Formats: sequence, structure tokens, C-alpha cells
Amino acid sequence: MLLTARRPRAGLMPYLRRRLLAAVGTVAFVVVANFFLFRLLPGDPIGLYSRGRNVPAEQLVKLRAELNQPVWEQFFQYVRNPFSSTIDSAQFSRPVWEVIGERVWPTLLLVGISTLLATTIGIRIGIRAGWSRGSRFDRVATTSTLIFYAMPEFWLGMLLLIAFGVGVGPLPGIFPIGGISSPGVDTSSPAGRWDVAQHLFLPALTLTLAYLAEYALVMRATLLDEVGEDYLVTARAKGLMDRLVRRRHAVPNALLPTTTLVLMNLGFVISGAITVETVFSWPGLGQLSYQALRGPDVALLQAIFLLFSLSVVALNLIADLVIAVLDPRVQS
Repeated sequence: MLLTARRPRAGLMPYLRRRLLAAVGTVAFVVVANFFLFRLLPGDPIGLYSRGRNVPAEQLVKLRAELNQPVWEQFFQYVRNPFSSTIDSAQFSRPVWEVIGERVWPTLLLVGISTLLATTIGIRIGIRAGWSRGSRFDRVATTSTLIFYAMPEFWLGMLLLIAFGVGVGPLPGIFPIGGISSPGVDTSSPAGRWDVAQHLFLPALTLTLAYLAEYALVMRATLLDEVGEDYLVTARAKGLMDRLVRRRHAVPNALLPTTTLVLMNLGFVISGAITVETVFSWPGLGQLSYQALRGPDVALLQAIFLLFSLSVVALNLIADLVIAVLDPRVQS
């Protein structure tokens, strides 16, 4: 009797283990690179830390003793807990992770809303443009989104700030020009939330317009790939209306690449909001990164770099798992 080798069955758990191992390896590399990268910067770290500050001599002696430890001893202390820091931020005179924690939610608010808007509007534009390829809507929408995508984010933000914040000619400014809220406003009250929403409008609009083309073009391209498939021809032959063929059959199969793009882009958008937050003085991680770079605040930069890197790794892992659930073919 002829025996044939049985191929191992692929499943979600083996795929999950492979992706987790890859993510752990990436995190380990990021932690090691984060430690050595900022120790290659030229200059005296004590001088950078004490510049423009009245630091007691005893504290400088303590810092010098800590930095004069052997590199490998410093490395093992850092790897043991990279989220702790014995050196405060040079600019804020507080632990770096305490400073970062205060800036996380404004960035999540800005990035979350702009990503939700860009995804929702972009997918709808892509569906209509792909289903009616070559139409006037397709040409206008594709050209418009590409123009916004080609603009540098800071330049687009400055244009919107001038047009809707400062005002042009006889047209007055409508929205606030910077910050997250007006001075003295209680943001926990209904009036305070409305004030935050007004401050949020222009930076969120900037990020929405900047990333609109990514979702619209990916959705359009994947939908065009589905248009000529046999199952759509079969659905039409059964007498389904064109809009039902699009909604029930074509769009669900074309959504997978867009879902992947949304999840993978979140980590990059968080770090990519630096210029937008700087233009609008939005007190998030982007503006904090700009302040740390101008310092330079080495301890704060190191912590921000670690946070951005881990967010990209974590969101990529989530994207891989979502794709594996939605499309079991990738598990093999």
C-alpha cells in the first residue's frame, strides 16, 4: 500500500505563534537599537541636561556617576525595565514617562477622529469611483484626493489655518488657531467639550484630507479587481440589482486590503502627526517630539522613539491577526 506524506494543517494558533515570535524579535531589536542610538549622539549629555537650568552640583555629580557606569551595566539596567528612567526630562524636570502620559490622549483624540473620517469618507469615495470607473465623479475625486495627498501636511495645515483660523480678506476666521482649548475653560463640561471640538476641527481636517487618498485609491483599485469576477456575473444573472451586487458581493470582498491599511497606518499616523500638531500647537506626542528635538532632550527623545516603535509593532501584529481571521488563506 502506497503511503503518502500528510501535510501539516495550518491553523490560527500556529500562525499566531509565528507572528508573536516575529513581534517579540522586533521589539527586542527596537529596545537594543533605542539604547545605543542615543548614546552615539555627539556632545556631553550632562551639558545637554543642565543647559539653561540651575541644577545643584550634587545632582550633577550623581548624574555623572550614573553615566560613567560601564556601557553593558547601563544596558542591562535599561533592558530590565525600559519604561523606567532615573533621569528626568531636561525641559520639564519630571520623569519622561509622566510627561509622555499627559500627551497621549490628545494625540489619540486627533489621530482617532481623523483616521475614522479619512477611512469612512475614503472608502465611500473609492467604492463609487471604482464602480463607475471613468465617470466624472471618478476623475474629480481621484484628482482631488491625490492633490491633497501630494501636499506636505504642514503646508496644508498652514493654508487651512490662514483660511479658516486667521481669515482671508473680508472673510473672518471661524475656528481657533491653536491649542486644545481656550484658557480657563473646563473641558469636562458640555461647553468645554464644544470648545475642544472647535480647536480640534482644523488639525483633524488637515490629517483627514492628507490621508484621504490612501483609503480611496486602495478601495478603488481592489474594487476594480473584483468587477470582472465570475461571482459578480452570476449574481447579476440571478437578477440582483446593480447596487445590491455592489453592496452584498463586491464591496465585502474588496474591503480586506483597506482594513489592513487602516490598522497598519495607525502606528505611522501617530508619529506622522508631528508637523500637524506643531502647526496647530496641539499638545500631543507630535508637538512633544518637536520640543524634544529642539532641546535636544535626549532622555525624552529616547522614550518617545520607543513608544512610537512599539505602537507600530503592536498595530502591525493586530493587523496580521485581523487579516488571519477575515482571510484564513494567510494562515498557511
